[in-house]
Amino acid sequence: MTSAKANGIELAWDSFGDAADEAIILIAGLGTQMIRWTAPFCERLAALGYRVIRFDNRDTGCSTRFSACSAPDFGALATALMAGRRPDVPYTLDDMAADAIGLLDALAIDRAHVVGRSMGGMIAQILASEHANRVRSLTSIMSSTGNPALPQAAPDVMAMMMQPAPDPITDQEGFLSQHLAFARRIAGGGYPFDESAHRALLLDEVRRGLVPGGTARQIAAMAVAGDRRGRLATIKAPTLVIHGNDDPLIPPACGSDTAASIPGAIYMPIDGMGHDVPPEVYRAVTAAISGLARAGS
Repeated sequence: MTSAKANGIELAWDSFGDAADEAIILIAGLGTQMIRWTAPFCERLAALGYRVIRFDNRDTGCSTRFSACSAPDFGALATALMAGRRPDVPYTLDDMAADAIGLLDALAIDRAHVVGRSMGGMIAQILASEHANRVRSLTSIMSSTGNPALPQAAPDVMAMMMQPAPDPITDQEGFLSQHLAFARRIAGGGYPFDESAHRALLLDEVRRGLVPGGTARQIAAMAVAGDRRGRLATIKAPTLVIHGNDDPLIPPACGSDTAASIPGAIYMPIDGMGHDVPPEVYRAVTAAISGLARAGS
């Protein structure tokens, strides 16, 4: 892992494959680090002939933290949005999209295939709509459009996500127990849940560094992003939308709405997949991303 100056901050990143190959940049989801794009996933994608780049979003992992910013007041945020006002937030998804562009600049990459999961899919959508000359193809995984008419997360899932987590330094087992319960709940029922692998991933994130308040600030960024369907309608890059039919956090209707909002997008639902990319679907997902990338090239 190394770091690069991008958009006025430092982003931690690493890569797989030959630097001479076309680049695929992977954008992580809400509050999670680049290692959620696991090494086996990245290696499989690189083996298909790409330089695969993953990075920690701002306010996560080893990238620049915004800890000096106060925690968002979600009550005030909701009140402002319901009144049609845009509240002040520490940063926006557009800022996070500019971070990714800054990383491409730092690595001297003119154009890349862009892949994002969950919140990362929203950032990837903004990249493709606002920085079209930098995007060869777009893959949006388990993400959404911001359409207010879409179904929301299952109530118990939302409650679990918003529940304060124990401090992993003073109560590591409590921290792991809560996060594993959430990971199991959103994983979907079609594939085995590998608790040991999830546990190891969580411990790796703790070792790399958790950012108090980072997830809340990213939630605020998503909250003010609004309905992006107008922006999605302008996307020209070849687009693939992947969504699990068993996703309780961002329901499948959100994936189909994303595909319907982007001209010519291909929709790839996956039975049994929840809000996760289990190893059992790596082959199919990487093949689909590569197939789209070939078209985008």
